[in-house]
This record gives sequence, structure tokens and C-alpha cells, in this order.
Amino acid sequence: MSKPSNCITVAEARQLQDNWVATRAVDIERAMGTSDTREFLFSVEELEQFLNYIKAGSIGTENPGIRIYFAAYDTDASDKATVFLAPTLGITAGAPNNYRLEPMNKSISGFPPTNY
Repeated sequence: MSKPSNCITVAEARQLQDNWVATRAVDIERAMGTSDTREFLFSVEELEQFLNYIKAGSIGTENPGIRIYFAAYDTDASDKATVFLAPTLGITAGAPNNYRLEPMNKSISGFPPTNY
């Protein structure tokens, strides 16, 4: 299998992470009074299972996608950041979410945060 065309180099990934830390993490830490998680881990098996769920539930949708949302918990157990993956009905910026299918969450969050 060949490498996907939208892969970036490790150096580019590090620069993107550094940019985020320098321009956002500081403000988040100041606002919250503590550092927040900024990395989320899903197993390949979980992602494959979610992709299969979307493919099976998107009959009639020519090219479904996945939109990744930043989110935050607001419970007694956690006020940390999270992400969830939401199925879409297409792959354009304005593609509607596919609300017939449930989003995926419950990743392993890195805390304290680990830089790429």
C-alpha cells in the first residue's frame, strides 16, 4: 500500500504542534489554571471498527466523511479537553453531519500533555 497523498513530514507535524502550544496552550492554561490535554489516542482497531460502522450506515451516501470536533468534559471527574469523531454525509467543508449515526469518543487522553 502506498502512502496517502495528504501525509505530512514528522518535521511539519512537530512545527504544527509547536505552533499550537505557543499560540493556544498558554491561553488555555491561563484560563483554566492548569494545563489541559492536547493529544488523543484511538487504537487502529477502534478506528477500523468506526470506519466500518460509518460505511455500513451510510448507504446512499456517495462519499461519507468524518469531522473531528474539539470538545470538553464538564463533570466532577473531569474538565479536560476531548475530541469526538462525527460521521458526515460528504467531504466538503459544508457537508452536513450524519445524525443517523453516533459519534465516536472515549479516547485515551494524554495527561500531562506530551509534545509530538
